[in-house]
Amino acid sequence: MNSIIHLQDLKKNYYLGRQVIEVLKGITLDVNKNEYLALMGPSGSGKSTLMNIIGCLDTPTEGSYILNGRDVSKMSDNELAEVRNKDIGFVFQQFNLLPRLTAAENVALPLVYAGIPKKQRMEKAMQVLEKVQLSDRSRHKPNEMSGGQNQRVAIARALVNDPAIILADEPTGNLDSKTSHEIMQIFDQIHSMGNTLILITHEEDIARFAHRMVRLLDGQIESDRKNVGEKAAM
Repeated sequence: MNSIIHLQDLKKNYYLGRQVIEVLKGITLDVNKNEYLALMGPSGSGKSTLMNIIGCLDTPTEGSYILNGRDVSKMSDNELAEVRNKDIGFVFQQFNLLPRLTAAENVALPLVYAGIPKKQRMEKAMQVLEKVQLSDRSRHKPNEMSGGQNQRVAIARALVNDPAIILADEPTGNLDSKTSHEIMQIFDQIHSMGNTLILITHEEDIARFAHRMVRLLDGQIESDRKNVGEKAAM
């Protein structure tokens, strides 16, 4: 088995007083190394909760989550933080860049927490900015760049720790269609370099870039299929 992620009977409940709200109702899913998967579903389907568990931002109520052979569902908060820093790169719809830092400084930020010396941090930041075709904007701050450029900075920041998995949550949600397709082409390139990509989206044309589509409905997997359709037209 070449799976990097193995979820078995994963459940997540929230409690409002005595009321139990079942958000995930027994998810079993394998994601293989170097897969490109789109996680889809309407609002309330549980896809954000599932993403938070896969990203080690939350823990399941029941079931197991094996990441790279390690049982994440039994880890302490400190162990989960270490996994987030080393194994998973996050790309968000809102970019989440620090406004006072340059592009290169924003990209290097995860390396600060990893204790990497400044010279090496900036060298690595420049390398990944080159990968997203943005090295010429390394000294610009977020307010001096377009939305698409800021998302490239966010992608570079996600890549800087050489994570095994990239989790992209609605990464084109704030971008126009032309810029969205440019960003998705960068994800294609990242996938071709060997990364495992999990894309959370509600947009069909964006999901078509992935090679596999998993649809959630009411906290359960409704369908799981290979994506053989044509990518959205430019």
